[in-house]
Amino acid sequence: MKVAKHLSACTTVLVGKQATVDGSTLIARNDDTFLPLTPQRFVMHPAEHDQPDRTWVSNQNGFTAPIPHDGYRYQATPNVEVDKEGVYAESGFNDHNVAMSATESVYGNPAALACDPLVANGLAEDSLQTFVLPYITSARDGVRYLGNLIKQYGSPEGNGVLFSDNDEVWYMEIVTGHHWVAQRIPDDAYAIAANQVAIQQVTFDDPDNFMFSEGIADFVKENHLNPDQNGWNFRHIFGTSNEKDRHYNTPRVWFGQRVLNPEIEQDPQSSDLPFICRTSHKISVEDVEYILSSHYNETPYDPFGQGSEADRKKFRPISMNRTQNSHVLQIRNDVPAASSAIMWLCFGVPAFSPYVPFFANATDTDPSYSDTPVHLDDQSAYWMYRKLSMVVESHYRNFIERDTDYITAAKERFRAHVAATQAHAKTLSGDDLTAYLTAQNYAIVKAMKADTTKFTNDLIEEGLNLSKLTFNMDKNL
Repeated sequence: MKVAKHLSACTTVLVGKQATVDGSTLIARNDDTFLPLTPQRFVMHPAEHDQPDRTWVSNQNGFTAPIPHDGYRYQATPNVEVDKEGVYAESGFNDHNVAMSATESVYGNPAALACDPLVANGLAEDSLQTFVLPYITSARDGVRYLGNLIKQYGSPEGNGVLFSDNDEVWYMEIVTGHHWVAQRIPDDAYAIAANQVAIQQVTFDDPDNFMFSEGIADFVKENHLNPDQNGWNFRHIFGTSNEKDRHYNTPRVWFGQRVLNPEIEQDPQSSDLPFICRTSHKISVEDVEYILSSHYNETPYDPFGQGSEADRKKFRPISMNRTQNSHVLQIRNDVPAASSAIMWLCFGVPAFSPYVPFFANATDTDPSYSDTPVHLDDQSAYWMYRKLSMVVESHYRNFIERDTDYITAAKERFRAHVAATQAHAKTLSGDDLTAYLTAQNYAIVKAMKADTTKFTNDLIEEGLNLSKLTFNMDKNL
């Protein structure tokens, strides 16, 4: 039996509806994989009804379970090489406008794991999204449904799972073989997590805002796991606080909070950065995209910046070449529900590539997204945006300003595209609306392919003049 690969480098942002500029709920994550190139697809799975008995068997860790007979239509961003790398469906909406992103890898401490060990063939990240998203009707239902699966099958790894609907945003952390806590992000708040147990104080008599595994309080008490004199801090009880965290994890949370709360001074290596945060600044999709596409911009820790070599290499950045996709899952409350769910999807390195909007109420995805090949080609969106990312990073100081202008122009186009689509969508319903939104998704892909191909080709042409083998002495030589 293979051991499931643990995707250990993601960054998560969650925002409640009163904290956003337009009343949307937002959940977002960078899907950072184990290799710089793990090609992914963007697909739509149709609804299923009255299917025959079927069994799911993970080719990563052997997790085996019956597949439900009925399921809702849902989006996914799985690996291309499923037979080799596993499915890892990762992110998307179902047709109840429930958003899910899985997972943010987290790590329990040895004391907790010794008392409730991980289950080698339990429900792992490679199977998790596929086994939950088609079968839930709300964010809260997602937590409940997944909690029951963990109770039944156990978990082989620590995972943070994001759920949202138009009303609620939930973050669920599975930290041992069977124990977990989920917290509702307050409507007027945001939260950021980065590969470290994030949830802090848990209130056990507040079912509106907390859910948890059966018997977790007794488990902690009986095994003497609470290190604090007062309170019940999930992070302190189950999480880690070590040197790796302070170089790999906490600085990313620090930077995201610095973006949204610049007035608050904090230590990037602090183990006590808050989970639930509030800001007077209304948060937009673009704000979340900026955090997920960042690399400690305008700080001494930026790998492309002017800090000392030691500072520039001190912390792991948020955007990486290992980011296979970055997504912001938005559910609006100011438009009809049938057109309210939008996945903003970046298939390149987010520092250099745009987040393209896709309406969730669609029947399929453009072949340039759904038919990604294993190796580089000139047709697929995944390889187009990764090619652009490589070209810009290779000549960063020469190209970054133009790349920034390209992304800024794309954002303007996307906003206009979404607004125009929403305006016409209000005149449609049912299958006509779904067909229209599907066509609009195709249209924005076509427009971006033309723009991005030309922009990349222009940069390559310019790059040919930046060779270090250039020697100018005489125009005739």
